Amino acid sequence: MAEQPLITKEMTIGETIEQYPQVAMVLMNHGLHCIGCHVAAWETIEEGCKVHGMEDEHIDKMVEEANAVALEHSKNSDKK
Repeated sequence: MAEQPLITKEMTIGETIEQYPQVAMVLMNHGLHCIGCHVAAWETIEEGCKVHGMEDEHIDKMVEEANAVALEHSKNSDKK
């Protein structure tokens, strides 16, 4: 059975950063600089990306990278 991703493109930017602050740099490196914007509280990752002209493939790659960072951080946190 496939593991559920920690982060999906349907999550708001705000909740993503609140739950997984370590992925902020991943989002910003991909051009999603809405981290501190007031709309981040209610805009999804996908909506934010689409507003900035990103294609679906780019969004999927960004979310995949964000999940890898969040998962690695979660695994390291569990070891402590």
